[in-house]
Amino acid sequence: MTKPVVVVARWETSPEALATVLALVAEVSPLSLAEPGCLGYEALQSRDQPTTIVLIERYADQAALEAHLNSPHYQELVAGRVRPLLTSRQVDITTGLAPAL
Repeated sequence: MTKPVVVVARWETSPEALATVLALVAEVSPLSLAEPGCLGYEALQSRDQPTTIVLIERYADQAALEAHLNSPHYQELVAGRVRPLLTSRQVDITTGLAPAL
């Protein structure tokens, strides 16, 4: 039985790069949601610290996450263009737990 994978990424950027990062997130979001194994992709911006962006991504399984990470849009937009604009990046990857008996 495959377990769903949830990614919670917390990105920090500078005020100068914020508009660019937000535009890139808006570009990558629908492309990610169109992936066969993507179950959800939500981008949130902190009210108290607007340069903080939190991504909550859900994938059917580890293979779907790997497909996402290797996709052309991820490589170009996130790895190639967003990451250089971040001042800090934290990514937590979790898997679903077995149902309670």
